[in-house]
Amino acid sequence: MNQKWLILGFLVLPATVIGLPGCSTVRVTSPSATATQQYLTSEAVSKAISKLSFDLLRGRKVFIDNSYLSDAEKEFATAEFRAAVLQAGAFVKADRNEAEMIIEMRSNGIGIDHYQSLVGLPAIYGPPTGSDVSGAGAIAQTVVTPEIAITKNIRQVGYASISYVAYWSDTGEIVAQSGPYVGKTLREDWWFLGFGPQTVGNVPVVDRTMEP
Repeated sequence: MNQKWLILGFLVLPATVIGLPGCSTVRVTSPSATATQQYLTSEAVSKAISKLSFDLLRGRKVFIDNSYLSDAEKEFATAEFRAAVLQAGAFVKADRNEAEMIIEMRSNGIGIDHYQSLVGLPAIYGPPTGSDVSGAGAIAQTVVTPEIAITKNIRQVGYASISYVAYWSDTGEIVAQSGPYVGKTLREDWWFLGFGPQTVGNVPVVDRTMEP
């Protein structure tokens, strides 16, 4: 008898959980990119820059021109590139007029491809409430039905393409060029019957390292 009720409980419990009402909130990150997204792009940039050759810049006074990078790409990519140039034995100058060579950085693109699959019922977003009914100053709320996932997978692949060309500052004659080289990063999360995530990839923090 006890075994019969135990089996019945296992059958009824999932149906009861599915039937329960629920709500959720829309995630907001600060800054706009999550830590995972920043890791995916920055590690991809590092991988791309590590493939570049700087042998012909050794012992030279150089100025790094990053004006061809978009604002979103500039800060980390420039810092990582500068570190690689310094490690190669070049002398980086802050003043363009003090440099023998100008190095122009370029990028074909830095970003993340996002893939998601779900076996189950996705969350359903209802219309915002409270913004027009309660008048000025009211906080709009979004009602979201809970996601019911048998299995769920989120795969994020980061890409960065970096290259450069170096030329004499006085004549404009090309001295060296390298790239473009592409760096790739991966984070993949799995859920099964609500348990997870189990994370694999090559950026922090993962349960198991795996290359894309």
